[in-house]
Amino acid sequence: MEGDITGLMTTLIFQISVIIFAVKIFGSLTEKIGIPSVIGELLSGVVIGPYALGAIPLPGFPHGLFPVFSESLAVTPQLYGFAMVASIVLLFNSGLETDLGLFLRYSLRGGIIGLSGVVFSFIFGAGTCMIVLKTHFWDAPCLFFGIMSTATSVGITARILSDKKKMDSPEGVTTLAAAVFDDVLGIVLLAVVMGIVAAMQQNGGHGMNASVIMNIAFRAFGIWLGFSAIALLCSKRIAALLKMFRSSYDFSIFAFGIALLFAGLFEKQGLAMIIGAYITGLSLSSTDIAPIIHDRLEGITAFMVPLFFCVMGMMVNVGKLLDSHVLIFGTIYTIACIIGKLIGCGWPSLYLGFNIHGALRIGCGMVPRGEVALIIAGIGLTAGVLTEQLFGVVILMTLVTTIVSPPALTMVLAGSQRGTQKELNSLETKTCHWEFKTEEIADLVEYMLIKDLRKDGFFVLTIDSDKGIYHARMNRMVFTITQNGKSIDISTRVGNEQFLKTSMYEVLLRFMDTEKQNKNQGSAVEAAKKDMAETEEKKVDVEVLKGRISKDLIICNLAASNKDEAILELVDLVSTSANITDRQVLLDDIIQREAKMSTGMEHGIAFPHAKSEGVKRLTIAIGRKKSGIEFDSLDGLPAQIFVLIASPKDEASPHLQVLSAVSGVLSKEENRKKILDAKNADQIASVFSAEKSGSSWL
Repeated sequence: MEGDITGLMTTLIFQISVIIFAVKIFGSLTEKIGIPSVIGELLSGVVIGPYALGAIPLPGFPHGLFPVFSESLAVTPQLYGFAMVASIVLLFNSGLETDLGLFLRYSLRGGIIGLSGVVFSFIFGAGTCMIVLKTHFWDAPCLFFGIMSTATSVGITARILSDKKKMDSPEGVTTLAAAVFDDVLGIVLLAVVMGIVAAMQQNGGHGMNASVIMNIAFRAFGIWLGFSAIALLCSKRIAALLKMFRSSYDFSIFAFGIALLFAGLFEKQGLAMIIGAYITGLSLSSTDIAPIIHDRLEGITAFMVPLFFCVMGMMVNVGKLLDSHVLIFGTIYTIACIIGKLIGCGWPSLYLGFNIHGALRIGCGMVPRGEVALIIAGIGLTAGVLTEQLFGVVILMTLVTTIVSPPALTMVLAGSQRGTQKELNSLETKTCHWEFKTEEIADLVEYMLIKDLRKDGFFVLTIDSDKGIYHARMNRMVFTITQNGKSIDISTRVGNEQFLKTSMYEVLLRFMDTEKQNKNQGSAVEAAKKDMAETEEKKVDVEVLKGRISKDLIICNLAASNKDEAILELVDLVSTSANITDRQVLLDDIIQREAKMSTGMEHGIAFPHAKSEGVKRLTIAIGRKKSGIEFDSLDGLPAQIFVLIASPKDEASPHLQVLSAVSGVLSKEENRKKILDAKNADQIASVFSAEKSGSSWL
């Protein structure tokens, strides 16, 4: 038995490793052609699954790496278990991302559109299944087809709205609010249908009368409503309890543990696990720790969710998917799903202040299906409600709606026509702007403000550290902090400006006090520079210099006679490289850096350098002037060896590592002598390439 378990686990490890490579490759390929990565992840499962390449015998796997497990389950229970945990991760995150404020603010307009979209889509989806399968409307497959037609992939729509800067437009806000209602109503319907299906299975698969169905529906709805109400009412207390675990990683894991607990409870009640996971995320979405949890679980999400889509793809029987009946049914069902959303969401929009353009945008934004539809389809397949052919129909619908929706929505958003019959009030937000003398000051002020907010109880989430974008949140108070060069912009809801301005005032007072104290620290700066220029031979890591010293960027005899000319000559030289995009910007940045304090060191060495927007990749230029040039060096002697280092400003580059490595090489007198005695650029370059790397951990 132990040997069997070891074998099963070994197979599982191989399967997961292959899946990881497959989803990343297929996801990247589809993104390159403008199709959401979820399609590539789904197709990767179809390709490597048990009905395609997965069944090919391999050494050690005589039946293939992904053999068909059974008639009711295409993949192994172990792999399917991973997929189910992934679906819980996915729905927990979906709940966390649900904007309850948006939900409530646009509850009337979004609720009507969302409800109408669900009703029309459900009728169109279930009705199509009823007609094609020649059965009654309340048959279990029809109910599942109805639910799957209601799901909207809000992630795809949100990404397009964000790219087109329409997220805050009346159509954008209304579409997202309607999509939230869509998700909630879809979860409620799933709870109801799962209750009905469970009762049917207990009844031997026989039908039930309307009164029994209604009783089951009310019970399922009651369970959903009860759990949701308790979770939402207790959300602040749950968040407070989680905060007792000081580490954000700890309370994020505990939050996911609660999601798993709720998922299990719902499954025990005959409902779907994903409903419990979604409710957990929804209850925490309005708390200040929601973005932190989302961020801390990002790694788990990035690993698990693509695996889920791949496993769903593996459950597609390619042979049956290409069957003419499946293709015809899939085409009819897809058209019905698209029409259901266009009519169900677009039509009521015309009576809620939108014109035909706005109604079409909202309708197209609600069309894409994705993760929820696939999860529901997987539940139906494993529960025996859906056959492989019917599962293939759902996959076809999901593929088509997800592929056609982005270009369709992009096209209808491209027009300049207003989408409303009259102007609607925008979200009441305000952006406060502060301008500073230098980017370095803006950096320090932003850092001090974020530190203060954290001390004040805010949770600060790093959105993009390279671009200086942060998200600070405490209860209902939310700030989006963005640094743009010398300026800082902070967006918040109207009513929070006074707190924000007070916080910034306190920061600037402390900064001014610090600046006054720093004016007396000139001697400390000089001492630090002298310490860096110490001639004691240093053990440094020169590996970072490999491939960065080019003989084409070395001048053996500088023509310059003074410091400014030397810098200009080196900038002209380095600008011949394709890595320099703007010579003038680079020159200005190096002169500005030099104005703060000379980069002339000791023993005839100078390191003019800067991080500049005129550079796209770190580049080094070297110059030599045996007679020397006055460079305001520490020891007062003329500089003979000049190493110019140009690095990109807003991208990660080993600027300090390169500066340290060059300093380490030139700290050795023998290396300086070799450079001064070198007859050509090749010999100068060889001094850096011949240097052996020492330990950089001193």
